[in-house]
Amino acid sequence: MAPTDRRARLTLLTGPSGVGKGTLVARLLARHPRLWLSVSATTRAPREGEQDGVQYFFHSRDSFDHLVSNGGLLEWAEFAGNCYGTPRQPVIERLEAGTSVLLEIELEGARQVRRSFPEALQIFLAPPTFAELEQRIRGRGTEAETAIEQRLERARTELAAQQEFDAVVVNDDLETALGDLERLMGLADC
Repeated sequence: MAPTDRRARLTLLTGPSGVGKGTLVARLLARHPRLWLSVSATTRAPREGEQDGVQYFFHSRDSFDHLVSNGGLLEWAEFAGNCYGTPRQPVIERLEAGTSVLLEIELEGARQVRRSFPEALQIFLAPPTFAELEQRIRGRGTEAETAIEQRLERARTELAAQQEFDAVVVNDDLETALGDLERLMGLADC
């Protein structure tokens, strides 16, 4: 399909930790290479093997603060002493070039983007049940109990906000959820 055959669209995907956002985003990108996933900016130090502009845009705190004060971020937040945000310019450039853009962001970030891009499609990815979400998080076996409890408490808050979104996709079956996302995003026939 030619780039001009469909209008570029900004889509926000939000949902609690453990719901499968990363897996679904990876599948979407593999099936729809014209879709662009926004790269976030952060003040945290790069981990081994991470490259600037690939996993994140790495910034000093001063540089990040400069982006914030000059409107260079669509959204931003601070977590565990580090700042994270979505650079505005690359998103605008991709949309103007006719490329649809996907943001995989947290609830507060989605609320911020909603103010400057009310026309963006906002999708909430939900688990089939809270018990299933808890099982997925615990099944990772990578976190201490206190971290798990914090994730679950945050998930309760996030799940309570799902009515704020244009659509809710329940990730009970990966292929069904992927098809639902493709239909909502207008990618089903691309």
